[in-house]
Amino acid sequence: MKVLGIETSCDETGIALYDSDQGLLADALFSQTEMHAEYGGVVPELASRDHVQRVLPLVQRVLDEAQIASGSIDAIAYTAGPGLIGALMVGSCTAQAMAYTWGVPALGVHHMEGHLLAPMLEDNPPAFPFVALLVSGGHTQLVEVTGIGEYRLLGESLDDAAGEAFDKAAKMMGLDYPGGPRIAALAQHGAAGRFRFPRPMTDRPGLDFSFSGLKTFTLNTVAQHSEGGICDEQTRADIARAFEEAVVDTLVIKCRRALKQTGFKRLVIAGGVSANRKLREGLGAMATKQEGELFYARPEFCTDNGAMIAFAGCQRLLAGEREALGNKPRPRWPMDQLQPLGAQNIDAEKTN
Repeated sequence: MKVLGIETSCDETGIALYDSDQGLLADALFSQTEMHAEYGGVVPELASRDHVQRVLPLVQRVLDEAQIASGSIDAIAYTAGPGLIGALMVGSCTAQAMAYTWGVPALGVHHMEGHLLAPMLEDNPPAFPFVALLVSGGHTQLVEVTGIGEYRLLGESLDDAAGEAFDKAAKMMGLDYPGGPRIAALAQHGAAGRFRFPRPMTDRPGLDFSFSGLKTFTLNTVAQHSEGGICDEQTRADIARAFEEAVVDTLVIKCRRALKQTGFKRLVIAGGVSANRKLREGLGAMATKQEGELFYARPEFCTDNGAMIAFAGCQRLLAGEREALGNKPRPRWPMDQLQPLGAQNIDAEKTN
């Protein structure tokens, strides 16, 4: 089955073509980061308008790269939520219009399920069951995963997501948007030990997260070590390092608890923040110490992309899932509302 994937949940237009027998055939992505950087964050209306301009040319680009005619497409998968409603509507309307024209089914995919399954696109995909850390600009969740659609929420952020905290902390330090990569790059030049930030909610039981206090601590630290509201470059680097270490340590501690609580040995990390090198190193070392394994997607599949949507949609389509044309996108969509399909629906040999 050849499935065209369309991702337009926020500020990336992602298109991909996935074949259940041959794997990923082609993918293309356009990021709106440069456009939104001027405003210090995503402007929903601008995001929606840009998706309108990009989606069809990217579809044609993917078909050309794969050397596949539209008549050979068996189905279309698109991001139906969660996300920005205007952006979601662009992908939804485009997918359903093409599905109607081509006479193939369209299926709305849960954005976070796409992220969760993205590591399945790698050469060494994780087997079920596993604990998943979904960590991005909009979500920080720990999920017990026993199969596709078989998800149990273990813990989540009570306020800001980790990626959102990175963006806001970066703004406090005078860094450009997006903040995560900026802080990570600056932190490499920071001195160890000059600042120590709190590891929020690690001194109590449970698997929930909170990063709002860490933002406040960052704001106060910047204010205390700046003149005229501006820190010198070394101080900014030291603060960036302390902030990154605090976030990474917090996530590592919670993941260790989740593995112990479930008894699982496999940990999957997904979402934009999962591309952070320090986070991968910290979780990798922890997993090894726990005699477990860590799995994650290649960097380009950590952020929003069409490949994860095409793959996730393909698994559900192969299991017989279908939807009527006219299905509406859902900007809010809890993962526990997804239909379970079972682990047997993935053939690991066909996910390379």
